[in-house]
Amino acid sequence: MLPRSGDVLHVTRAASVQFAEPLLFRVIRVHDWPTYDGWIWLDGYELNAAGDAVERRSIFVQVSGLRQVHPSAELRPRTLRRAGTMSAAVPVRAG
Repeated sequence: MLPRSGDVLHVTRAASVQFAEPLLFRVIRVHDWPTYDGWIWLDGYELNAAGDAVERRSIFVQVSGLRQVHPSAELRPRTLRRAGTMSAAVPVRAG
């Protein structure tokens, strides 16, 4: 199965020998460039353990070596706001 935009992947040496140290990768785009059978180019972001994007990258990997992990929303919970609410302003003292 091809990854899709928004998927979070665990990329290891199984995907390519260049990934001796595994990484988490959030897919932005899957290129349709001609490559070797079973290989693809992906654009996306390398993620840290908290799910924050730390570096934008393009990677060349074997599809069979990719493992999908939980969606990025499950890596780091989002703060939900109710419509019409604002956080309280902190007054600034003139000095």
